Amino acid sequence: MKIGEFSEKVGLSVFTLRYYEDEGLIRPQRDENNRRYYTDQDARWLMFVLHLKGTGMTMEEIQQYIKLRAIGDSTILERKELLKKVSQRAKNEIKELQANLRVINHKIDWYSGKLDSTISDSESFKEYLERMGEQSD
Repeated sequence: MKIGEFSEKVGLSVFTLRYYEDEGLIRPQRDENNRRYYTDQDARWLMFVLHLKGTGMTMEEIQQYIKLRAIGDSTILERKELLKKVSQRAKNEIKELQANLRVINHKIDWYSGKLDSTISDSESFKEYLERMGEQSD
């Protein structure tokens, strides 16, 4: 596939694909005229890279993973440890996001209670959170 076709297939702009190439995240094949072309295997690899990126993995971490992968199976333990670190960081971020979302949902419920008078006018959001067993800051 030429870069335009590949761009459509993977849903990324040509600019982004060239940036990823410059950063070493993808390596297109080259034809006899030195023009880029991509294969289905390149698309699968790019989708995996996007999963790494989607976990919050930094560009440096992705590049490190790619370098280790290029070395071969002797780096499996290092790659596993890198992925475990990223996984734990993503889990922590999800936990924090869930806590923030819980507070926002309580605020929505508090507003609903104020609007339908199921929560007294005198009850503050802080008091509401305490009543719900949540802490407020």
